[in-house]
Amino acid sequence: MANPRIAAQLIVYGGRPEFDLAGVLTELAQAGYAGAEIGTNFMDADRVQVKAAFANAGIALSGIHGGYGSIPDASWQAKAIEFCKDMGAKHIICSGVADNDSLEGYIETGAVFNAFGARCKEAGLNFLYHNHAWEFRVFDGVKGIHKLCEVTDPDLVKLNVDVYWVTVGGEKPEEFIERYGNRVGYYHFKDGPYTPTGSIAPGPYEFTELGRGSVDLAAALAAARRHDPQWIVYEQDQSKLDPTEAARISLAHLRSLGL
Repeated sequence: MANPRIAAQLIVYGGRPEFDLAGVLTELAQAGYAGAEIGTNFMDADRVQVKAAFANAGIALSGIHGGYGSIPDASWQAKAIEFCKDMGAKHIICSGVADNDSLEGYIETGAVFNAFGARCKEAGLNFLYHNHAWEFRVFDGVKGIHKLCEVTDPDLVKLNVDVYWVTVGGEKPEEFIERYGNRVGYYHFKDGPYTPTGSIAPGPYEFTELGRGSVDLAAALAAARRHDPQWIVYEQDQSKLDPTEAARISLAHLRSLGL
């Protein structure tokens, strides 16, 4: 089985990375992380400083993550591709679709994603879609996430599988991963309590350090490792603990699962 690298999504640090990226990356590297995922807002930061922060910490940029609003813009696409190539990153990640209240919105999004995915592939990069729970809403018997996967080319549009949101969406992460095994490889491992309902679990949603919630992370990891995973990314939207301490606890749990 493949042994992926482990990264951290910087969201757990709140706004600190915007003024202390170097300090955050150094702390994550010292905690044992091999990589970090940042927002696409850093494309507009001082590139020299961003590159130096990663280089000095000895940590890799696993990917950049942004919303749908920028994706259809051809000039933004070119900028994102250039940024990733310069930074040595391979993954551009998108959250959101053109309209999440209709299947037509997912179909419209599929065309945009296929076109950008083709540009990314030509540049040697991967374009990925990051799920939340709302994509598991049913329209005329079809869930939005499955329609999006149906109308996109698996060779051009990959998945950043968020195992917490798959769970909250009413499906088992291991089954979701197996279903889309030809387009997985980059994961957000997130945890928190939830009440299984067989459909989208109602909020409010709470986030915990890995291993302290209800998500079957062991089963998700076992499935992921059957499909050549490249990155397992710890993501926690917020923590009551010091962010680096939360990151250490979560990394220890991933290690306990065999990573």
